[in-house]
Amino acid sequence: QVMFVESGGGLVQSGGSLRLSCAASGLHLDYYAIGWFRQAPGQAREAVSCLSASDGSTVNVDSVEGRFTISRDPAKTTVYLQMDNLKPEDTARYYCAANLMRRRCVLPMTLHEFSYWGQGTQVTVST
Repeated sequence: QVMFVESGGGLVQSGGSLRLSCAASGLHLDYYAIGWFRQAPGQAREAVSCLSASDGSTVNVDSVEGRFTISRDPAKTTVYLQMDNLKPEDTARYYCAANLMRRRCVLPMTLHEFSYWGQGTQVTVST
């Protein structure tokens, strides 16, 4: 059974940092691109970052470029999202998922290509 479990969220002041974790089980991360997404109340789920399985390349959406970094641990069982210089507009529930259609990330990231969504972890950035 494939499962993703997100953790690491919390309350942080504007300008602060958090590191989110996405622990994967039942799925080998070498074969699937892994994406981070977020959803704020009343808003659609949106893409944030993606880590390619093919070459380890990463992509970020413009709103987080230069502030967020996606990476994977050497054991390749956990994907991280390091979030620096957080802003109130980053407040959302953050989710990770696997792209079953691609090994290499492309923009725009298409939600329907991703599966095995976790329960998410809440990030709240105060002013």
